[in-house]
Amino acid sequence: MTNGESSVAPARRQDVLRDALIVGTITIACSAVSAYFELSEWLFVRTRPWEALQLDELPVTLVVLTLGLVWFSHRRHQSTRVELAAREQAETRLAEALAANRELAQRHLLAQEAEHKHLARELHDELGQYLNAIKLDAVAIRDQAHADREAVAAAAGIIASVDHVHGAVSDMIRRLRPVGLDELGLPAAIESCVDAWRQRAPGTRFTLELTGELEGLGETVDLTVYRLIQEALTNCQRHAAARRVEIALERRAAQGADELVLRVADDGRGMEPQAKRTGFGVSGMQERVAMLGGRFQLASEPGAGVTLEARLPLRRNAA
Repeated sequence: MTNGESSVAPARRQDVLRDALIVGTITIACSAVSAYFELSEWLFVRTRPWEALQLDELPVTLVVLTLGLVWFSHRRHQSTRVELAAREQAETRLAEALAANRELAQRHLLAQEAEHKHLARELHDELGQYLNAIKLDAVAIRDQAHADREAVAAAAGIIASVDHVHGAVSDMIRRLRPVGLDELGLPAAIESCVDAWRQRAPGTRFTLELTGELEGLGETVDLTVYRLIQEALTNCQRHAAARRVEIALERRAAQGADELVLRVADDGRGMEPQAKRTGFGVSGMQERVAMLGGRFQLASEPGAGVTLEARLPLRRNAA
């Protein structure tokens, strides 16, 4: 028996004793009042004119009715206990299923990040190397074939194509793996991400505020924060039509608690309350935050923009 159960049991016994004392006191009081005023004799005199209706048998009938109601209440109590036990078992199984589902989702996210990291490395090392070799060969051909205009034009076309593919590959690498996250740390990676969005959306004003010690949080926390910002900015660009986006990341350490608070707010068109949790991006952010034992909140109203807030405990994730 746990400490909680041992403390609840005496309280239940006290409730039972108190209720029994109340019932006994009322019964004794009613008996004393009935004896004092001779209620049975008074009732007999009053009901004698209706002897044909057998009203003198009413007390026995009421006693039987009372016993029947007691039995009925006892049966309903037993039925309710059975239903509550079945509901508790169903809730336990549901909680276990949800926990298993969440664990699978978390494993999927970890495997996805590992695959992204591998693909980014392969694209950078293998494809990037061959693109550079092709460009160097094309530049050599262009510089040596001064008299052959067709060869120069073809070499220039190859160089332009290589530059285009290299830019596309670099963008893919940035989406697969944050630039500079492993080498430069989380603040630099976030600044690079926001700078990239400033170039993509020049009509939107991005403000970034980083507060507290944000180095050495661990790869999992760094990736989670970066992906949250990345997904939030992507949603702002695709759906919000916002003119201003504010990103604030703060590390708070007070009264023994150490947590990371991320807030992303825009002044876009907002969304309906029932649509807050239907998107895959939102559910993915929720899973990432839940994986670290954090809390995720999304507030929005039509025409009032969207505010995202995530709180990540750091002490648990420091190990």
